[in-house]
Amino acid sequence: MNDTLTLEVTGMRRLDGEGKVKAFCDLSICESFLVRGFKVVEGKKGPFVGMPGRQGGDGKWYDTVRPLNEEVKERLNEIILSAYQDGNGEI
Repeated sequence: MNDTLTLEVTGMRRLDGEGKVKAFCDLSICESFLVRGFKVVEGKKGPFVGMPGRQGGDGKWYDTVRPLNEEVKERLNEIILSAYQDGNGEI
């Protein structure tokens, strides 16, 4: 993977309550592009990262951002979950 791809969590908003969504965060890409709406979700096997999405006319949710390969997906997960667990990027 290209090592010049810099990813940074720029804001982490934790949610109170019993819901599965535990936080929302924004991600800066190469200090040039901001993607809002990543989610930290508590799943059966532990927390995972949900992609930003929107609800379609059929009531289903669709991702609006999607990594194109497994390496980028793993890196996104690592960076976002690390920031969530460490409390980095909280606003």
